[in-house]
Amino acid sequence: MNQLHSKSVVVGVDGSQAGVNAAKWAVDEAITRQLPLRLVHVVGRKGSRSTSAQPSDWELEAGETALCQAEVAVQGARKAVELETVLLSGDPEQVLINESVDAALVCVGTDRRGWAAEKLLGTTEAALAMRAHCPVAIIRTNPDGTPAQPGVIAVVLNDEPDNEEVVHQAMEEGRRRNATVRQIDRRLNSWVRRYPDVPVQVVAAGTGSRSSENHSSAIELAVVGKVDADQIAELGTPNSHPILGYPDCSVLIIRD
Repeated sequence: MNQLHSKSVVVGVDGSQAGVNAAKWAVDEAITRQLPLRLVHVVGRKGSRSTSAQPSDWELEAGETALCQAEVAVQGARKAVELETVLLSGDPEQVLINESVDAALVCVGTDRRGWAAEKLLGTTEAALAMRAHCPVAIIRTNPDGTPAQPGVIAVVLNDEPDNEEVVHQAMEEGRRRNATVRQIDRRLNSWVRRYPDVPVQVVAAGTGSRSSENHSSAIELAVVGKVDADQIAELGTPNSHPILGYPDCSVLIIRD
C-alpha cells in the first residue's frame, strides 16, 4: 500500500451509532499512519449531485450533529490524533469514492447482522468495495449499538496476485491492534518469520462458521483482496469465501 501521497484516513459518518463506532475504530489507523482522521458527512441521496438543489437547513443541522457526535466520541478515546470534519453534498456513494482518491483508508460503519441477509453489504459498502481507490474498512456494530469485541484478524492465503499485500496488511492490523492473526490455508512460514511478535493461528480453508466454535476468540476483522471484494459485494450467502463462513465480522478490503 503506497501512502506517500495519502492525505488522511476517511470515515463516512451518517448519524448512526455504527458510524460513530467506525470513527473510533479508525483512530488507531490514523495514528499509526501519522495521518489526520477525516470525518465526512454527506448531505444528499443516491443519484444526487453536488450541483443539485441546496441542502435544507434541517439536513445541514443533522449533518453537523452527526459530525459533532463522532468528533466527541473520537476525543473521548483520549488519543493524540489530528481530527478534521467536513460536510459535503451529493450522492453519498460517489462522494466517498471521490474521497478515496487521496485517502490511505476509507471506513464506514454498518449495523451488525447475520450473513444470511439478502446481501452481505449495503449499497454504499458494496459501491466502495468495488470502486474505491484505496483500502476500505467496513466496521460492524452489535445490535445494541456497542462496538464489536476485540478478536482475531482473519486472512486467507491463496494464489491471487494481490495476496501478498493482503496478508501484509492483515499482519499490520495484528500488530496495530495487538491481535492474533488467523491465517486460513497455507503459505505461512515466511510471514511468521517476518512478524515474530504476532501470534498466528492456522485454520483449514472451507471449514465455515462451525469451525469458529473450536477457537477461543471470534473473528473481529476479515482482510480480503480486490478479487474477493467484487465477489463479496454480490454475495447473499457466506459459502463462497473461507472467511465469510464466520458471521458478522468487520471486513478490511485491500484494493491495491
